[in-house]
Amino acid sequence: MSEKVRFIVNVKGYVQGVGFRYHCYKLAKSMDIYGYVRNLYNGDVELDIEGIEGILNDYIKELKIGNQNSVVKSVEVHRLENSIDYKEFSIK
Repeated sequence: MSEKVRFIVNVKGYVQGVGFRYHCYKLAKSMDIYGYVRNLYNGDVELDIEGIEGILNDYIKELKIGNQNSVVKSVEVHRLENSIDYKEFSIK
């Protein structure tokens, strides 16, 4: 079994008020990814995600595409050493 990894992902662009967090949620549920997504005060969207590294990388590729109403300008990914062991994916 592959080991779980954890990433903090910061998505910049036109990503608030356009269903982007729900898009992240649906995608995470379908890909066995755990953690959360939330809006930040500066207009970015932040994700704290855990899962198998290859699956997380595929998920991040989908985040870069966004949903039909969003415009993703950049995606920053930071790998964390510690795990939270999230049991679900939520929208905050």
